[in-house]
Amino acid sequence: VQLVESGGGLVQAGGSLRLSCAASGSTFSINGMGWFRQAPGKQRELVATITFGSGSINYADSVKGRFTISRDNAKNSMTLQMNSLQPEDTAVYYCNALVVTGRARYGYWGQGTQVTVSS
Repeated sequence: VQLVESGGGLVQAGGSLRLSCAASGSTFSINGMGWFRQAPGKQRELVATITFGSGSINYADSVKGRFTISRDNAKNSMTLQMNSLQPEDTAVYYCNALVVTGRARYGYWGQGTQVTVSS
């Protein structure tokens, strides 16, 4: 599975950005996808996830009500609509895909896209 993110950039506080993640390769094996972010000097943290089978969606408390994750089955892609952005949202955002095969779990990562929110 290969993942490519796009859509990052610089935005003022209160603004919006839309991130996209395009998946290729063995996309039929993906069980779920998500967005994670890592700010300078901090650990990578979960932003939002979507499980393909159940369709369940999970958000970090810090982004609930502001971010929306969605999936385009036909295009093998996932998006993250980010509204009301704040300086604390500044980070490198990574796309993640999870493949579960029996008892084995494999995580795939994109290269990351920078999001910078100015105050």
